[in-house]
Amino acid sequence: VQLQASGGGLVQAGGSLRLSCAGSGLLFARNAMGWFRQAPGKDREFVAGISRVGSTTKYANSVKGRFTISRDNIKKTVDLQMNSLRGEDTAVYYCAGKTSGSISSSVYVCETDYDAWGRGTQVTVSS
Repeated sequence: VQLQASGGGLVQAGGSLRLSCAGSGLLFARNAMGWFRQAPGKDREFVAGISRVGSTTKYANSVKGRFTISRDNIKKTVDLQMNSLRGEDTAVYYCAGKTSGSISSSVYVCETDYDAWGRGTQVTVSS
C-alpha cells in the first residue's frame, strides 16, 4: 500500500481543514487506517483511527468532538475533518495503514501497529 496525504495548510484558530489520504494497492479495504501527528520537539502521536470497513473509529482525547475520520474503500481514501482548530493542533500529520492482520472491526492506536506511512502534510494553526 502506498499512501499520499494532502490538504494541510495554514488556518486561523477556530477554523477547519480537511486532510485526505489516497491509498493505492488492491488490499486497501483490508487495511485499518489511522492518522498521527508530530509537533515540533515532540513524539509522533495517535490522532484518529478507523477500522477496515469504517464501522469503528477512535480518537485521541485531545481531538474528540472536533475531528472526524472517515474512509471510502471504493475511492481508496481516508479523510480527517478537523474543526475548531487550536494552536496545539499545529503539527505534521501522517496517514498510516496496517497492511496485514487487521481485524474487521478493530482500530489500532499504536504507531508500531502500522507498517505503511505516507509523507506528512503540515497543518499550522495561527492564534
